[in-house]
Amino acid sequence: MSVRAVLFDVDFTLARPGPELGPDGYRRAGERHGLDVDASRYEQARAAAIDGLQRHPELHHDEEIWISFTERILRGMGANGARARICAVEVARGWDRHDNFELYDDVLPTLAALREHGLALGLVSNSGRDIDEFVAHHALDVDVAVASGAHGRTKPDPSIFLAALARLDVPPEDAAMVGDSREEDVAGARALGMTAFLVDRDERHHGEPDRLSTLLALPAALGLRPAPGG
Repeated sequence: MSVRAVLFDVDFTLARPGPELGPDGYRRAGERHGLDVDASRYEQARAAAIDGLQRHPELHHDEEIWISFTERILRGMGANGARARICAVEVARGWDRHDNFELYDDVLPTLAALREHGLALGLVSNSGRDIDEFVAHHALDVDVAVASGAHGRTKPDPSIFLAALARLDVPPEDAAMVGDSREEDVAGARALGMTAFLVDRDERHHGEPDRLSTLLALPAALGLRPAPGG
C-alpha cells in the first residue's frame, strides 16, 4: 500500500486513563461528595453504561452524553441521590485533564518509526479536551490534531476525518486510520476509502482483519521496511 499520512485515535489507542479515572478514582470522588461508591463494582457498572450509551443521532459533540454516562457508572457502583449527578460532572471533567493520562509504551517509538519514513501524522479524538495542549503535554510529534469538542462532530462522522486530512493536504485514499473502536475509527475511516487498523491491546477481537495487538506492528502492516541500521 502507499500511505502518506496516518491518523490516530487518542483514548485507549495512544493514551490510557490514570488512577483518577478508574475504580479508585470514582470511589475517591464519591467520598468527596458523601457518596458510598464501591470500587469493586466498577467494571460491571461501566459495561452496563456502555450498553446503554446512545450518541447524538446526528453525531454532534455533546458533553451531556458523557456526564450521563459517568453518572450511570457511579449509580451502578452504589451512588444514590442528586449528589451522584454533581459527582459525575467532576469525574467527567477529569477526562479533560492531560495529566490524568499516560502514553502506552509503544506510542513514541511507533511515531518515531513513521517519521523516519516521512509520513504525516495526526490525531482525531472524540473528546472535549484542548487537543493541542494534550499534544504539547505529552510531547507528541504530530502535524495536526482535531477533537470533536472544537470540531463539533464526532467520529464516525466523515467531516472530522476530512478536517484532519485537509490540514495535511492528503486525500483519504492515501491515508490510514488507527484506533480501538471498530465503529468510530475503523468503519468511519473505511467509509471514506481510508486504510484502517483496529488496535486490540486486550486481545478481544481475534479474526478481525487488520488487527494490531501493539502499535509496534503498524509500520510493517503499512508495508514500511525498517530503516537501514534499525
